[in-house]
Amino acid sequence: MTNRFSLALHGGAGTILRSKMSPEKDADHRAGIQVALAAGHAVLSKNGSAMDAVVATVCALEDNSLFNAGRGAVFTSAGKQEMDAAVMDGATRSVGAVAGIFGPRNPVCAARAVMDTTDHVLFGGAAAIEIARNAGLPFEDADYFYTDARWQALQETLRLRAEGRESDDPARRHGTVGAVARDMHGNVAAATSTGGMTAKAPGRIGDTPVIGAGTFADNESCAVSATGHGEVFIRYCAAHEISARMRFAGQSLADAAQHVVMEDLAKNDGSGGLIAVDRAGNIAMPMNSEGMYRGCVTEDGQFKTFIYADE
Repeated sequence: MTNRFSLALHGGAGTILRSKMSPEKDADHRAGIQVALAAGHAVLSKNGSAMDAVVATVCALEDNSLFNAGRGAVFTSAGKQEMDAAVMDGATRSVGAVAGIFGPRNPVCAARAVMDTTDHVLFGGAAAIEIARNAGLPFEDADYFYTDARWQALQETLRLRAEGRESDDPARRHGTVGAVARDMHGNVAAATSTGGMTAKAPGRIGDTPVIGAGTFADNESCAVSATGHGEVFIRYCAAHEISARMRFAGQSLADAAQHVVMEDLAKNDGSGGLIAVDRAGNIAMPMNSEGMYRGCVTEDGQFKTFIYADE
């Protein structure tokens, strides 16, 4: 038992430049990060579990339309929204994940319901929706999830494709939110949620609900939540690779995370970043993109927010 707890979150990575960020947009994103950190901190400071903390944190991000998850989810090429989410408890390696769902207000809670109410790990589509309904989770209609900014992003991407081009902004490939925490009992947990890629193929599933790729937690090493080019993160088992380097190569969290992000991923078109916390409460937030919305709670209780790579 220790009094130390740690919390970190991310809200997506990509081409995030100061020169293209208005003061208002900068402030709005930092405020959203602060609100989400406060939600998780409220759990941990009352001796709550790491799992409860990461779910509360991600719910706050899903409720904010600025981030690509829940209310702010992007649209598929067919003009629909398909959301993925996952949670993992490092103390027991219990897992819950959902893929390709629409309706539950907080997809991360649907993932939690899979973990808490079934003997399985991952459900997709209608079966996942049924689990969410049986768990009594709140649902919303299409108007709640619609945002004009996401719709216009879809139209722009479709126009570019019609011209035989693709957007050069990697953020179109990896908008995701996530949280990792270490509670006072020394347990770690991770939660991740996403709307996927703008104009993705209907039915496409990225790394978020793939355990060991975009989400992973183990008390013996660390908890990880990733945001990146999902196909590459899956191929390189990004989240688990950090844990493996810590366990088998004796690397620190910082060294293991840095190697995976800068060597395994960056050199193979795996743009993005991740957040991680180890069993001692140390935090790492590496990225190979120009920016990543992220934040953490320090030992003295201060909430810190970051956006750009040089922060």
